[in-house]
Amino acid sequence: MIASSLLSRLPTFEPGSVWLAGAGPGDPGLLTLLAAKALGEADAIVHDALVGGGILEAANPDALLVDMGKRAGHPSPKQEAINERLVELAREGRRVLRLKGGDPFVFGRGGEECLALAEAEIPFRVVPGVTAGIGGLAYAGIPVTHRGFGTTATFVTGHDKAGGLPADLDWDVLARMPGALVFYMALGTIGTIAERLEAAGKPPMTPVAIVSSASTEAQSVIETNLAHCARDVVRLQAKRPAIVVVGEVVRLRALIGAWQQTTGQNPFHRGLSPIAVSA
Repeated sequence: MIASSLLSRLPTFEPGSVWLAGAGPGDPGLLTLLAAKALGEADAIVHDALVGGGILEAANPDALLVDMGKRAGHPSPKQEAINERLVELAREGRRVLRLKGGDPFVFGRGGEECLALAEAEIPFRVVPGVTAGIGGLAYAGIPVTHRGFGTTATFVTGHDKAGGLPADLDWDVLARMPGALVFYMALGTIGTIAERLEAAGKPPMTPVAIVSSASTEAQSVIETNLAHCARDVVRLQAKRPAIVVVGEVVRLRALIGAWQQTTGQNPFHRGLSPIAVSA
């Protein structure tokens, strides 16, 4: 039972305002208190494709649900159309929840939407969420940082507006980073990523993990290495959405994940799919 004293401290969701909230990587249990409150009170919910049905089941049953999800390989709403819809709904006097997978400010275009709302003089609040590059990896038994395995964690987008890798990435710098490299939306470019990291000096046997549908019942994990990751994504039919992590922290999964399963404390206890491991 959540203490009433804690709930009483949560801010009021005012009509005519927009809350931009992160829904986390997939498991409804990773919603923040503030995001859960907004789900139950919103009059209109503008949600992304990455927001699962289990989360939307907790929504106010009278809320208008607006699917504005961007799906790889399919026609998707333009960002300008999403911005305009948020402004329109707020001006109708609704409490508008803009619900995004992960965290709205981590490759989620939340900043662009905040700027559009500010320009339209619409009150808004940002509700941070658990990003897949941390929470999703945790459900796979991979800590994004670990003492002795590197002093950094670097988040990188795996594609730009045109669908390819961003042109301004410095591969020499990335290859020298001592910690994990976490790539978002990178299944389509993983071969190029591996080639460029190897060309910049990253060892071919550097561990790689691809976590698909993190923290959901469809979760699967492919463990591989830089030299074989592009092949294994195809051979083992990795699915979107996926997080790709490159670095020595992947080796910890064999111990952390196995111990969690042995003690019954692994997220897989809800029936998540078995792990696919490649050589």
